[in-house]
Amino acid sequence: MQYSDFDKTKAFKTLSSLVQTGERFDYAAALAPGRIQGAIAPMAGGLSYSYAAKPVDETILAALQALADEQELIAKYKALLDGEPMNTGENRKVLHHLLRGRLGGDVIFEGKNLGEFYKQELARFSQFADDVHAGKITGSTGKSFTHAVQIGIGGSDLGPRALYLALEQWAATTGKKRLDAKFISNVDPDDASTTLAPVPLEKTVFVLVSKSGTTQETLANELFVKEKLKAAGLDPGKHIVAVTSETSPLAHNPAYLDSFYMDDFIGGRYSSTSGVGGVILSLAFGRDVFTQILEGAHEADALALETGVLKNASLLDALIGVWERNFLGFPYTAVLPYSQALSRFPAHLQQLDMESNGKSVNRNGEPVRYATGPVVFGEPGTNGQHSFYQSLHQGADIVPLQFIGFVESQRKDDVVVGGSDSQTKLKANLAAQIVAFAKGKRDANPNKEFAGRRPSSLIFGKQLTPRALGALLAHFENKVMFQGFVWNINSFDQEGVQLGKALTKKVLSGNSGDAALDAYSRLLEIERERRDMN
Repeated sequence: MQYSDFDKTKAFKTLSSLVQTGERFDYAAALAPGRIQGAIAPMAGGLSYSYAAKPVDETILAALQALADEQELIAKYKALLDGEPMNTGENRKVLHHLLRGRLGGDVIFEGKNLGEFYKQELARFSQFADDVHAGKITGSTGKSFTHAVQIGIGGSDLGPRALYLALEQWAATTGKKRLDAKFISNVDPDDASTTLAPVPLEKTVFVLVSKSGTTQETLANELFVKEKLKAAGLDPGKHIVAVTSETSPLAHNPAYLDSFYMDDFIGGRYSSTSGVGGVILSLAFGRDVFTQILEGAHEADALALETGVLKNASLLDALIGVWERNFLGFPYTAVLPYSQALSRFPAHLQQLDMESNGKSVNRNGEPVRYATGPVVFGEPGTNGQHSFYQSLHQGADIVPLQFIGFVESQRKDDVVVGGSDSQTKLKANLAAQIVAFAKGKRDANPNKEFAGRRPSSLIFGKQLTPRALGALLAHFENKVMFQGFVWNINSFDQEGVQLGKALTKKVLSGNSGDAALDAYSRLLEIERERRDMN
């Protein structure tokens, strides 16, 4: 395999020659019924990907297929599945797909079969959840657990929180809800205090998540929780489990109720299908529901091996995103789920995409001369319509849109008003927005003029179920991976978060040696508070 910078490929030159074709794309013609019905790629979990409102015709799609072939995107994906080190910055394998099932060969590291290791940990925390539900494992007063609280930040919070919220109402409706779950992430004490206030501590199990075992915010929140437990006369060791690596300070620690393990080959933002998400989700919904999430993700991972872009939704989504980012010059992407259950999914995708592909050097550390990952943001519809859609419709920047919608709600608790129920109104808003963004509206009053020509895709299905959710999660993980391969960057490290951490330690040490840090410390009264505590 060859790893080439994007702008050195033949496909880059071909796509550059097609920019005017994309800029002149006829959205009105593209939204003819025939194209809307035909411009659909199959996804896993009963979902589909519609690209009718994207500025791509057969010529552009052929050029994107040539790009995928020239950059050997599927071959690189297969190499990743087989355990080749794809995290070049840290010389690590990238194995989050293996958490969901084997698609490549056996992956062996230092004599350990990692696929079997992941299966073993899945079985262990699944059994732990079963025992909690059966009342075999209880808190320090002997009462069964009714609540679970995850303590973690970044990938140890955003993905698991998004998945929990995505299924909370579905589980309540289908009788799958087992424990109420909450999350503490911010080192701001107001986060932990507010989260714990309504929680019955003696009936709560805490899930402490830190792969390194040294994450400052997480350890601070652990101590906050322990102090609350002790003040309530409870033994923290009977209420906290750890999810960490076997080499961390938290590992094999008798101070915890139990410990579950992952390794350095599972990146934080890709860890929702490991114990990072699996423990809390299994406690909340049961092992069967988490298994369905894994099955949906595995189905999506398998589909991502298709070489033809029109049969591979995550590859197609990735390539269209490259077309928009590098050739049409669109630096942003908005993720707009028309489902309240996905209220925190855009926040997870923001980290997934921006932490992965927000890079300016290639796999070898050399500067690249082209744009890489976009800025990602989003909010559920219809809330976003009454917030930032004004800018999306009439602002100076064109922002590609990724809509997500479902035929049915999760709770199916609805009311008919004005001839339609709320779910129908939600879907009507979604359809209207896609067309409004693409076609716009002419008006003699410039303030009421809509230029249109705003591209969008639509991921849709019957209902947001665990299997569909797993497929949705893996779709975006694989999209980000493919884009990283196109741009020849390392999508699997995150050095950009390290500098601030190092400087924070200097501030807290009280001896930073940096005049600017000292000045801001005085401004924020850090120095005074340190003296008061001592």
